[in-house]
Amino acid sequence: MDRSGFRIFIFTALAVIINFIIIRFSFHFQPGATKTLLGFGSLGSVTVFTANSLLILGIIGILASVVPVIPRFREKLNLSFFVTAFTAVSSLIIWAGIDSVFDIVGLLDLSLRLATPIVLGALAGILCERTGVVNIAIEGMMLTSACIGFTASLYLNNIWVGVFFAALAGGIIALLHAFLSVTMITDQIISGTVINILAVGLTGFIRRSFLLRARLSRTGILPIIAIPLLSRIPIIGKIVFTNQPIVYLMMGLVALITILLFKTKWGLRTRSIGEHPEAADTVGINVFRMRYLNVILGGFVAGLAGAWFSLETTGSFDDMMTNGKGFISLAAMIFGKWHPVGAFIGGLIFGFSDALQIIFQIKDIPVPPQLLWMLPYIITMVVLAGVIGKSTPPAADGVPYVKE
Repeated sequence: MDRSGFRIFIFTALAVIINFIIIRFSFHFQPGATKTLLGFGSLGSVTVFTANSLLILGIIGILASVVPVIPRFREKLNLSFFVTAFTAVSSLIIWAGIDSVFDIVGLLDLSLRLATPIVLGALAGILCERTGVVNIAIEGMMLTSACIGFTASLYLNNIWVGVFFAALAGGIIALLHAFLSVTMITDQIISGTVINILAVGLTGFIRRSFLLRARLSRTGILPIIAIPLLSRIPIIGKIVFTNQPIVYLMMGLVALITILLFKTKWGLRTRSIGEHPEAADTVGINVFRMRYLNVILGGFVAGLAGAWFSLETTGSFDDMMTNGKGFISLAAMIFGKWHPVGAFIGGLIFGFSDALQIIFQIKDIPVPPQLLWMLPYIITMVVLAGVIGKSTPPAADGVPYVKE
């Protein structure tokens, strides 16, 4: 059995087991008796019968999971994966909403907000790796930016200045990574690891030496801005157009970086350096300058992700508050195949899993919280294991360039 066949076998076996459990679970409820309410904001709620819904979803999931086993439909594995994932998640939501209202709009709204730092981190990774510089220091950039941004906001009493310093801190840390990786030709993985360790020590020192001794320990958070007219659109208005500034910046950067990468001369040069730096150098492109520029720009974007943690969400700073989101950003980047839109979709999936476990805890669903906390990281392993298909990085990714 080749690698592709083994991947299909593992996926099909797990999917069939999960959906069989869903079908078996549907028998615990009397058809037409137990109900679930799915809330859709201003549009009201929809009532579904729990037993019938779980049975139908389980059957659909099993049918979808066995499709890739048929040789002529092997290429449908990704579609099958998403269909079975949808049936499993829908079953969880229906179960969680038994005899109550499960707010779908609230879930999607929270998913977009929680996806924000992941998407921004993935965009930072794309900017770096499209020029051939591996950046696993995104976690350290986020953590440092969250700390510096909060410190500036606290002492200067201006949250917008805090956001500026957060982005600046990300850029400075990125400059260090560029110097080590591009100029000193240090192993890029080692450079990123050192920066992550440095960030933990630096932010811990700042917190204990300055923040814990400050007169105040919290600041305000960035305001929610409702875009006129658009925020009144049913469902979409609440999810997309009633948000805080960094969420809007994230969505804008996805569009902007996509256009810049694939529609401009800078984007063409960036991609050519990531694929074949020697050829790019031959036609007059300054490989070193472009790598420095992109890594620093990526640092600014990662800095915004750091600001999201301390200035848009909590109004405070705690040790290790980024909680591994920088590494999940890398998984979203790989999931999206180094494309901003793909990374955005990947970030939404991770944000959705995070939002789901938060809502389950709020609703006191009888599921071990440790299992729910594992969800984003389980999805990360699934993505990195290539269950949904192989992702091919830029050819020169991680390869230092030495000009002859």
